[in-house]
Amino acid sequence: MVIQNSVRKSPHGTAVITGASAGLGKLFADRFAERGYDLILIARRANRLETLAKSLKEQYGVAVGWIAADLGNAIELDDIVRTIAADRSITLLLNNAGTAALGRVADSHAEDLADMINVNIVALTRLSIAVLSGLKERNRGTIVNIGSVLGLHSLPISSIYSGTKGYVPNFTRGLQEEVSGTGVQVHLVLPAAIATDIWDNAGVPVSQLDPSTVMTAEDAVDGILVGLDLGEAVILPSVENAGLFADYDNARLKVLTASQTSRPASRY
Repeated sequence: MVIQNSVRKSPHGTAVITGASAGLGKLFADRFAERGYDLILIARRANRLETLAKSLKEQYGVAVGWIAADLGNAIELDDIVRTIAADRSITLLLNNAGTAALGRVADSHAEDLADMINVNIVALTRLSIAVLSGLKERNRGTIVNIGSVLGLHSLPISSIYSGTKGYVPNFTRGLQEEVSGTGVQVHLVLPAAIATDIWDNAGVPVSQLDPSTVMTAEDAVDGILVGLDLGEAVILPSVENAGLFADYDNARLKVLTASQTSRPASRY
């Protein structure tokens, strides 16, 4: 697989951004280009990627390569993984791409199920692994995995989507422990509702949501970037009281600790 316009040179290295042709990914591409990163943009729509790449290169003077591919397609993902794993300039991976189809499990379609599993779980995992060895070898770099607060909770219409997003915190937190003490940073992002086209694609137009619960894409991206700059392991851009997640995490660990016994609980 050839990365279009792939010559790169930034001292910051190269940031790989998935789902980069629209929404959060497009904004992340702009912000990281502004910070001086060269870019590799990945999304399905070649015309949008080409236009964005040209615009960012002209505006910020960085090198911008792009790959038009469907991360839900196993063959195309294999090609991307090989390409990314061989690129020693990569210092940041932003697993932003995601897909959603909301509805009751009994009414779900096999194609939607496969798309959510392949994009939200398989692609995120394989791309993380693809860059991990190089980042650890160079003792430098960052992986950012975009999950969702619906990875912590499930609604009657989000069982499958929440299941795929529930994978992201567990995978990411474990990876954080794996790279602890190295120069590699791994961040988990858990946003709530954001005004992007994922809602239309999911079958629940954003216009049906309470506007007071929906963050603009610009606010979300800029808030997440502040969280990265602060070094937050878990970034919740819409949660004012950061201690709430600490309480949640402590309760989770208490349950885990309490489970470590060879005897059944007395109620059993």
